[in-house]
Amino acid sequence: MSYAAPIADMRFALEACADLWRLRDRYPDLDADTLAAILDGAGQLASETLAPINRSGDRAGVTLKDDIVTAAPGFREAYEAFKAGGWQDLAADPAYGGQGLPRAVALAVMETVHSANMSFGLLPMLTLAAIEAIETHGAPDQKQLYLEKLISGAWSGTMNLTEPQAGSDLGALTTKATPQADGSYAITGQKIFITWGEHDLAPNIIHLVLARIEGAPTGSKGISMFIVPKFRDEDGSRNAVRCIGLEEKMGIHASPTCTMAYEGATGWLIGEENRGLAAMFTMMNAARLNVGMEGVAVAEAAYQKALAYARERKQGGALIIEHPDVRRMLMTMRAKIQAARAICYATAVAADAGDKAREDLLTPIAKAWSTDLGVEAAGLGVQIHGGMGYVEQGGAAQFYRDARIAPIYEGTNGIQAIDLYSRKLLGDRGEAMRVLIEEARAIAGSGHPKLSAAIDGLAEATDYMLGASQEDALAGAHAYLQLAGDVVGGMLLVKGAARDANPDQAGSLRFYARTVLARAPSRLAEIRIGAEVLGDFDT
Repeated sequence: MSYAAPIADMRFALEACADLWRLRDRYPDLDADTLAAILDGAGQLASETLAPINRSGDRAGVTLKDDIVTAAPGFREAYEAFKAGGWQDLAADPAYGGQGLPRAVALAVMETVHSANMSFGLLPMLTLAAIEAIETHGAPDQKQLYLEKLISGAWSGTMNLTEPQAGSDLGALTTKATPQADGSYAITGQKIFITWGEHDLAPNIIHLVLARIEGAPTGSKGISMFIVPKFRDEDGSRNAVRCIGLEEKMGIHASPTCTMAYEGATGWLIGEENRGLAAMFTMMNAARLNVGMEGVAVAEAAYQKALAYARERKQGGALIIEHPDVRRMLMTMRAKIQAARAICYATAVAADAGDKAREDLLTPIAKAWSTDLGVEAAGLGVQIHGGMGYVEQGGAAQFYRDARIAPIYEGTNGIQAIDLYSRKLLGDRGEAMRVLIEEARAIAGSGHPKLSAAIDGLAEATDYMLGASQEDALAGAHAYLQLAGDVVGGMLLVKGAARDANPDQAGSLRFYARTVLARAPSRLAEIRIGAEVLGDFDT
């Protein structure tokens, strides 16, 4: 696979749209030259090291033998290069070896990694989530023991949430934690769908595991989180945790998705007893934004491949890029990728700025809108390739297969819509959304009628969602999230265009306005569909 990091587009989204430089006071060591060096270096790693093993890794997959998972050929060398470049530690705490840069910059780096090789990118992505959970909830000795190794990439981390009977309903989990005399716990149970739960790229894997202490309340209120290393801390001996199976998946074949058996494994409580969901949501929110970035990344890779194909493939005596329908598909990909990129970067900048209300509001939008785009763009890439897109030799099919997991990861996109409505909108009675709407109105001014109309639609939809019954609001929650994403994406593109008069970005904005924003007001009917209509489905 050939991939070139779209540095100009990334910098436009990061600086002009997401307003990175409002963080100057918080991050005085970051300047334009440093940012350029970071993005150039990450782009080089992505194009020269990760992209060349994307296709071969997909075909080779991973293997499990005697409890050991062996990564695809080339992945060990790629991970060593990733560690040596210091890419895992960009936004981590300098007290534990991190560089202390903005999360937004680290997110941009991870975009290039996921574009080049999504299977590979999932390994450092899960480690980042583990780092954040331990930084936020770990005791001082836990931070001292684990953070430096995780931040350097010497060790990797995982999230162990799902069980065969407990997917999104974590209150149904049955993995148990039995207190031991030395203050540790014996963890017993089975976890499924554990990304990079076992591998041979790092000498130790730090599992963060949800379990229930004996005697704890039933449901989600009785869940605690535990640190369970593959190798015990006290003597380096192998812990009683092992991979007993690998999933055969639609895509991301070079990323091991493991069934993990905990057979009295030694673990240590992180945070408070029965407060595991708080620690889990720290990990989950970090992962949700990174998964949203995955959607952008795979969409970008699919776009680059489709564009190259359209420029060389002839049909009817002309290159197919001259056909209006092909140009329509390419423009759809390009414009929506830039909007989604800006949404994800803006969410990260809000986190860096300490704007918790904006970060919380945008996180479900960034995750769901961007991952839906990833599937849409990868599908358009297949379509542009025609028959060659549907066969594996063409290469476009892998992007579609890889992208399809992202709308499911870290809470399905339906759950993101529920979160936007029930936690974010109802949580403050729409205050954070109204602040965003007023900001969007100021950006739109009088020069962007399509954006203004879409904003009016979002304002009307917000009033409806706040006043509707829970059943009716949930019936329209998916469409509401999509409308919010349409508007936020348009707002950020307009904001960026006002700061950077780039012809390419202006062209993307015009197309976005005449397609995505022009259709936005029509989403009101879908938002108001009501639960009664859904009751017409014969169950």
